[in-house]
Amino acid sequence: MRHFTLGDFEFALPPELIAQHPAAERSASRLLDGTGPQPMDRLFRDLPSLLKPGDLLVFNDTKVVKARLFGEKPTGGRLELLAERVLPDGEVVAHMKVSKKPPAGTALRMDGGFTATLLGRWPDQDGALFRFAFSEEPYAVMERHGHVPLPPYITHDDTAEDEARYQTVFADKPGAVAAPTAALHFDESVLAQLEARGVQRASVTLHVGAGTFQPVKTENIAEHRMHSERYEVPAATQGAIAALRKRGGRLVAIGTTTVRTLESWAQSGEDSGDTSIFITPGFGFSQVDLLLTNFHLPRSTLLMLVSAFAGYDRIMALYRHAVRERYRFFSYGDAMLLERQAC
Repeated sequence: MRHFTLGDFEFALPPELIAQHPAAERSASRLLDGTGPQPMDRLFRDLPSLLKPGDLLVFNDTKVVKARLFGEKPTGGRLELLAERVLPDGEVVAHMKVSKKPPAGTALRMDGGFTATLLGRWPDQDGALFRFAFSEEPYAVMERHGHVPLPPYITHDDTAEDEARYQTVFADKPGAVAAPTAALHFDESVLAQLEARGVQRASVTLHVGAGTFQPVKTENIAEHRMHSERYEVPAATQGAIAALRKRGGRLVAIGTTTVRTLESWAQSGEDSGDTSIFITPGFGFSQVDLLLTNFHLPRSTLLMLVSAFAGYDRIMALYRHAVRERYRFFSYGDAMLLERQAC
């Protein structure tokens, strides 16, 4: 088997192809159909015609929270928190951007009038994240005073458009700091067409963390360590997958977060928990037959995942086609449909 290095996942992307705003309508995005012998340029609203009655679409129903919070130290120095997760005891785990880290016990004055008391590092004393106690209920505080945690390659401040569109139409369980972007293309019209065609739906939950944008820094990709994210595969979804296998339909994962959730569940046997699964070429998929996904960053773990799924050479050829045909890239960009490569 070929040994892949970080440089294998580089590609030239003109900066103007990085989408800064969503398409005017969710389903008006373009769709690159990569399931046939030749790439086909379509619109996203064509997706129902590419699926079969009895196929099962699995979505990630996580909800993006307004996790970017601003405030200041007692000395007046400005800081930014990016809430990564709310722990069962109500403590908040967050990234902290500040010129000089304050000591544990410091009460930070946050914009909006609440306080965030620094308790220490997380998950241990050497951890890269920090634990805070908020003076008010964390999710309520974020909803009132937080900002949409747009990806670093989107250069504008968050707006009302982002609050509406950096969220799926079926978002349900709060906890993500990045959207499951392949699902952003679905609107009620497309969902109704899928239902009319006999395509079934199920959901999993993976609360996407800020680490999804963490760059791979080692040329030997096996040395990279993934961030940890919380997932859940409900009993109803497990039942839907079992029924799908009996009737011989195809499981269509909507986004890489759904892939990571389903394959984590298959590997661990655990219905819920934390996963840091890292999928690279050579990975043995057991759950997913088709994958709908957006276009990913060069040298990213997500580009490695789709290369593992559809085949490295095929993915790089599809990306060259997408650049040549001026597809829009990344979170607010266009989508592609992929079929799992034969083992």
